Amino acid sequence: MIVTVTLNPALHVHYQADRVVLGAANAVGRVRFEAGGRGLAVARLLHTFGHEVVAAGLAGGSSGELIRNELAKAGVATQFTRIGAESRRVVRIADASAGLLTSFEEPAPYITTEELGRLAADFRTLLDGATAVVLCGSLPTGLPAEIYGSLTSYATGAGVPVILDAAGSALRYGAARGPALAIPDISQTAGGAAEGSQSADSVVAELMAGGVNSVVLLTEDGTRAVTAKGRWHAAAVIPPAPGDPGEQTLAGRRAALVAGFVPGVAFGWSWPDMLRHAVALSASVTPDGEADLAAYEKLLPEVTVT
Repeated sequence: MIVTVTLNPALHVHYQADRVVLGAANAVGRVRFEAGGRGLAVARLLHTFGHEVVAAGLAGGSSGELIRNELAKAGVATQFTRIGAESRRVVRIADASAGLLTSFEEPAPYITTEELGRLAADFRTLLDGATAVVLCGSLPTGLPAEIYGSLTSYATGAGVPVILDAAGSALRYGAARGPALAIPDISQTAGGAAEGSQSADSVVAELMAGGVNSVVLLTEDGTRAVTAKGRWHAAAVIPPAPGDPGEQTLAGRRAALVAGFVPGVAFGWSWPDMLRHAVALSASVTPDGEADLAAYEKLLPEVTVT
């Protein structure tokens, strides 16, 4: 069983309208709900490939219930720790006439000390029988930056490998506790300084010195993997998305890349095999974040690993 942990999930509410006029009542033609958050996207993709997966983390209120329901519809089991506050929502309004997409993002809920304690207890219970843990994304208000470090320690202490996908201080605290793989998001900031201003080599050196077993970096020319035993580079021709790929497509491709490394870490694949699977999956994901299995099968032999 693979456990994905999303501490700051969001209920994505998609509105489609023929036309949007500011300051007026606007009719909505279609409403769609989606459980959002990178860890949840990773869970859906793993389920698509037949892996037994449980989506865990924090969820509360009516938004939290809808997040659970949407994952259940996709066949993904959930074991969220309940919180008193409402899980955040992201409202996306598509204006068909103008071809524009407008988003409104609610703030993250505040997490109490008592809820943090229940999260730790629930997480430890899930480690029994787990083959891998995936820690993904940002932290809600009230959670200490070292939370990923604590969760990583619990997992590694139980002999369960951890894949850590984070940024800033949350990444560094988690990296110091020996995850099997870290995938830093260098587009985010840490301590007021842009991680993106660091060279790729300095990011890798810092994480490896901190205790990470291996690091994967997304670069302009492909995907790099660095371990104590060697370095690899993988690349594939990614089919162009219609028009500008947009933030949603890029986020989906990153989630797919993270998901692609999980079975390899859990079951001991070679790095070339892991890279081929992860890069092909990332390149074949649809704009909606779904795995296109036919495209994946076609792209898999075309991924070059050196």
